[in-house]
Amino acid sequence: MDQNDYIIEERDAVVIRFAGDSGDGMQVTGTQFTNTSAVFGNDVSTMPDFPAEIRAPVGTLAGVSGFQVNFSNRDILTPGDAAQILVAMNPAALKASLVDVETQGTIIVNTDAFTQANLRKAGYETDPRHDGSLKEYQVIEVPLTSLNREALRDIEGLSSKEKDRSQNFFALGLAFWMFDRSLDVTIEWLNKKFAKKPAVRDGNIRALETGYHFGDTSRVFQHRYHIRPAALKPGTYRKVTGNGALALGFVTAARKMGKPLFYGTYPITPASDILHALALLRNFDVRTFQAEDEIAAMGSVIGAAFGGALAVTGTSGPGIALKSEGMNLAVALELPMVIVNVQRGGPSTGLPTKVEQSDLLQAMFGRNGESPIAIIAPYSPSDCFDAAIEACRLAVRAMTPVMILSDGFLANSSEPWMIPDSADIPPIEFSHPTGNGETFLPYRRDEETLARPWALPGTPGLEHRIGGLSKAPVTGNVSYNPLHHEQMVHDRAEKIARLADILPEQEVFGPQSGELLLVSWGGTYGAVRSAVVEAQRRGLPVAHAHVRYINPFPRNLRDVLSRYRQVIVPELNGGQMAFLLRGRYALNIQAYTKVHGRPFSISEIGRRIEQALER
Repeated sequence: MDQNDYIIEERDAVVIRFAGDSGDGMQVTGTQFTNTSAVFGNDVSTMPDFPAEIRAPVGTLAGVSGFQVNFSNRDILTPGDAAQILVAMNPAALKASLVDVETQGTIIVNTDAFTQANLRKAGYETDPRHDGSLKEYQVIEVPLTSLNREALRDIEGLSSKEKDRSQNFFALGLAFWMFDRSLDVTIEWLNKKFAKKPAVRDGNIRALETGYHFGDTSRVFQHRYHIRPAALKPGTYRKVTGNGALALGFVTAARKMGKPLFYGTYPITPASDILHALALLRNFDVRTFQAEDEIAAMGSVIGAAFGGALAVTGTSGPGIALKSEGMNLAVALELPMVIVNVQRGGPSTGLPTKVEQSDLLQAMFGRNGESPIAIIAPYSPSDCFDAAIEACRLAVRAMTPVMILSDGFLANSSEPWMIPDSADIPPIEFSHPTGNGETFLPYRRDEETLARPWALPGTPGLEHRIGGLSKAPVTGNVSYNPLHHEQMVHDRAEKIARLADILPEQEVFGPQSGELLLVSWGGTYGAVRSAVVEAQRRGLPVAHAHVRYINPFPRNLRDVLSRYRQVIVPELNGGQMAFLLRGRYALNIQAYTKVHGRPFSISEIGRRIEQALER
């Protein structure tokens, strides 16, 4: 096709969504499109969306797997509210994703999948392509399956099923043509991925190239889009997910301590990828242990911390429930370790692959007795790297467990991350006592931090008793003296509170006082900040404070909250952070809640800002 036959449209950003059955390879398709856009120089933000079942019913709404990519020539903070482009591999993918497509957006449908049987499975009584229900969209029909089969007809060693599995690369090639993207990154990945399966490699590469050339030679496309590279800060970048960044952060923390990293865990969605990432890094003195259950995983981490390693475990809400007794023991023993909670929808099994922030109160209070731990909540996939290092630093400073409250959105989403210079990351300071002939007192506390000594087992002269029974101050001997118990309770709480002395004060984006403040935490940062930026452009008097440190809170947080007439907390739960802030500071804090298993959109936050200011 001659270039004059289609329009090249310049855009600042585009959101594209790939959707199909859970076996159609949409996660691979989205990931490869993201990688290529990142290499091109765009800023990217992604949102994988897939069912909990390993193989959900084919052709049904429950089995739809989607992957949304926002790529831009400027800094972006979310995967976008709605897609401008939807690639729908079957009727169920169309029906499930249509709500996420902009009016007048472009929908590319695989016409070969629009059979009567598939329409019925998706709940369509009539074909939406012909009944007028898609009249507000630009619909492009492509017989994708049959075109792909014809392209792969002469490749030997591939079954019909294997040929059809490659049709996601046909769709990817078509998307690459639409946005003028090179095929090289994906071809290089296919060559490595299927080096030992040449027929599969060749089939996927041909499908990719055929999809690209179909866009170039067919007459069905009227537009191509051009999104220039973003003006990112100079440096070396790589794409990271939240879980991947946590893994890199823990390895970095261990190196900054000069200690081995022990990661003991039991696989659970959406935290398992941390284990997968760390298992590949054993050459950095990383020891990974897949335990038989959550309780055993927590016990192994306590043992590793007692033995002097940097000890970390990861799980989700149901696993935290099972680990709670072990976490209590760690609090009583006063040993440093990090517990990652990648939150998902609950209660019980709930929504394993969907996002919520509903474990906040569990993190704060979900253990028996007075059992405080420090809590950090990263705000973006790349911030998970910094949060991991900081959690380790706080754990050894206060000799305490520290929890990282991540969530499923951060865990699976990705963005460009500028690789830091390791020399700029300060070492994590700690000390182990050595026997000096004096009687060892295992609970004699540091005057500044109230931390007890981190004594390594086997050190001569440092023999001492540990356990979960109530202890006497200083000696650590078993004691049922009520005053001893009260002092130990107060000391453990106070050493957490004293961490606020070294944490940064709460910052505010926008007016430092006035009518309206939005307070966010965790993965809601991107949507809230983007909505506030847009509101401020329109002259609305709104500010934003993102709370990263949850226990203890920043020492100036009450002062910040008290400077605004209205304070609203958007969160993906029933209002848990608003509840905490009201209880802690006795202020009128409003909750804006959502429990759909999906993150906030920018437009949702924007409407809430307008409603608040109209009052």
